[in-house]
Amino acid sequence: FVANMLISLVGVYELYKVVGLERTLPGFTGYVATLCYYALLFTGKTQYVTILLVVFLIVLLAQYVFMFPEYQTEQISNAIMCMLYAGVLLSYIYLVRIGENGAYTVWLIFLCSWGSDTCAYAAGVAFGNHKMAPVLSPKKSVEGAVGGVVGAAVLGAVYAAVFIDKLQMNHPVMAFAIICGVGALISMVGDLAASAIKRNHKIKDYGNLIPGHGGIMDRFDSVIYVAPIVWMLLQIF
Repeated sequence: FVANMLISLVGVYELYKVVGLERTLPGFTGYVATLCYYALLFTGKTQYVTILLVVFLIVLLAQYVFMFPEYQTEQISNAIMCMLYAGVLLSYIYLVRIGENGAYTVWLIFLCSWGSDTCAYAAGVAFGNHKMAPVLSPKKSVEGAVGGVVGAAVLGAVYAAVFIDKLQMNHPVMAFAIICGVGALISMVGDLAASAIKRNHKIKDYGNLIPGHGGIMDRFDSVIYVAPIVWMLLQIF
């Protein structure tokens, strides 16, 4: 819980820094909202999350009105988006972990994102000819994407086969293969979304917290998208 909360806070800070809100009142409000959101998760009061988000919006709009024209509409919108993006979506790592079979299913998030990245890279180097997103990420290929999805599905199936005696669910091998395959596809969108933000703001990395990898948002860009999808698919299975 603590690790997930800190990662989310750093992620929100990095996004706020990109859009110039890291030391502003809307930015501070976003940090407080993120902490309050995690407090609700920790205490199990998730029925109040919607109220929290509504209050967060109301407070930001009040700042927009009473401090006009210090803040622009885009800054208020960015304050909301960044908090939801890094603050809320990343929290699904914790939500998967505390769910049924959580000690095992939480690793599916990283198999989907980081495992598929490795498989996609290998497939792209070996077979890549058709660019998937030439403007956002010239090195990514359609063949690499297919390899990433297939590779992640295989990793999920193997992982389930190894721990099948520990999993309290029906057909875990098939379920994990499907979850990882779908998650791998979604992870590519998360990776490209983070790249699009960086290109829009003309930066190379979100930070330098992790040597060789950049910031939290550089390392967890695909995980952010995958975590809620894995949680949703686990509810289905």
